[in-house]
Amino acid sequence: MSADTDSSRPPQGRINWRNLLTLGSLTLLVGTEVMGAAIAGGWAIAGLLELGTTIEYAFMAIFGLVGLWAMVTFVRSAHRVEPVVTR
Repeated sequence: MSADTDSSRPPQGRINWRNLLTLGSLTLLVGTEVMGAAIAGGWAIAGLLELGTTIEYAFMAIFGLVGLWAMVTFVRSAHRVEPVVTR
């Protein structure tokens, strides 16, 4: 089997540094906003309904996981638009 047909190796290409910087910056900026809003939303809802500290932390964790899922989805979509490795 030649090296060109070996599917275990990642595709070779050049790193597009401009796209990498854009994606990194977007991930940092949007990730901070999404995670902050998610955790604050869980805290606010539990506080508004006076559910107690344990439920408050549970809401914050659940909303944080939803925010993390949203971030992963966002980064995957952004990576399709701005590919980091070009061939």
